Amino acid sequence: MANEKQFHLKTKYIATRHVAEYHASIAEWVKPDDVVLEIGCEWGTTTVLIAAHCREVVGTDVSADCIEAARRKHPHIRFEVLDAFDVLAAQPLDGAFTKVYIDMSGISGYRSLLDGIALLNMYAYATVLRPEAIVIKSGAVKDFASHCIPWRAGPPKQQATGAGNTQDAKGVERG
Repeated sequence: MANEKQFHLKTKYIATRHVAEYHASIAEWVKPDDVVLEIGCEWGTTTVLIAAHCREVVGTDVSADCIEAARRKHPHIRFEVLDAFDVLAAQPLDGAFTKVYIDMSGISGYRSLLDGIALLNMYAYATVLRPEAIVIKSGAVKDFASHCIPWRAGPPKQQATGAGNTQDAKGVERG
C-alpha cells in the first residue's frame, strides 16, 4: 500500500522534445562536479557535449555496434553496452551518477510515453542511483508533463497551469 513517505523524491525531471532542446539543457543542468550517465547515446554525439561540462560521463546504448563506433570516434570517453530497461545492470557502471540523460528518440507513439515514464521511475525510485536530475528527450513525455498539474489539497485556490494561465478549484482554466 502506498504511503505519504513513499513518493518524496528529490530527483528533478526535465523533459525535452528535440535535439536542440536536449543539447541546450546541458549548459544549464550539467555542472563541473557532475558524473553523468547517458542512456541511448548511439554514436556519442551528445555524450561528447556532456563531457565538456562535467567531471565524468558514461555513454550507453543497447547496440554493441553503436558503442564500438562511439569508442572509435571518441576514445577519450567511456562507452558501455546497456539495455536501459535492465536498470540493475546500470548500477555497477558507477554508483555516483548525479545526472542521467535519456534519449528516447528511437521509441515513438503511445508506447514511448509509457516507456519514458517507466525509465524515469526506474532511475529515480527503483535504483540506488538517485540522481539530482534526469533529462529525457521524449516528445511524448514533454507533452504529457505540460498537461499535468499537481493537485494540492486544502481550501480551493487558483493553481497555475503550464501556459501561464490559472485554474480555479473546479479545474476551469482562466487566463
